[in-house]
Amino acid sequence: MLTSLLNNLTYWSIFILMLLESTVIPVPSEFVIAPAAYHSAAGNMNIWLVVLFGTIGADVGATINYLGGYYLGRPIIYRFANSRWGHMCMLNQAKVEKSEKYFDDHGMVATITGRLIPGIRHLISIPAGLAKMKYWQFILYTTLGAGVWNCILAALGWWLHTFVPEEQLDDKIMEYGEYIKFTILILLAVALLYFMAKWFIKRQKRIHAGEDPNKD
Repeated sequence: MLTSLLNNLTYWSIFILMLLESTVIPVPSEFVIAPAAYHSAAGNMNIWLVVLFGTIGADVGATINYLGGYYLGRPIIYRFANSRWGHMCMLNQAKVEKSEKYFDDHGMVATITGRLIPGIRHLISIPAGLAKMKYWQFILYTTLGAGVWNCILAALGWWLHTFVPEEQLDDKIMEYGEYIKFTILILLAVALLYFMAKWFIKRQKRIHAGEDPNKD
């Protein structure tokens, strides 16, 4: 079924595939949005609708994970992750715990940045639900994160259309997709270091001024 959807991309199949990608089904978004954008560049689809349907699908899939975390709780989530079905979805407790730690370390903004990080992207909604994050905040940040990621993939697909034959498309998406992931991780690391340095400098100034360094 997944292969059929991937080989016959329509706005509806983009929605379904991105919904699945944002739950626990191992569907690589790179091979959904980028090829759809590639065909958009050829005039077969509208690239803005590709991004729109992809983002809506990601929102719906992320909401499923969010509700699972919100209502089922950690024990049931872990039990599923460690089950045979969880392993079939390439899921395990360590991956869920990794996404929880990322959420705990970065707070609500993790629902934006987490959508850009491989291995965390499709699971970051679970700790948001476990933490009882307000749904309107969750869906706003998820839409922003998913929208940015889909725009990046759409730009990649559109660009590849200028010089890559269709029979080589999957290989080039995989190749350039790795460059994109690496670049995003570097940018996030730089941003993290910047804010940590800013926090440390501000704290030191308060200490030297005789103020409470932990005040807001």
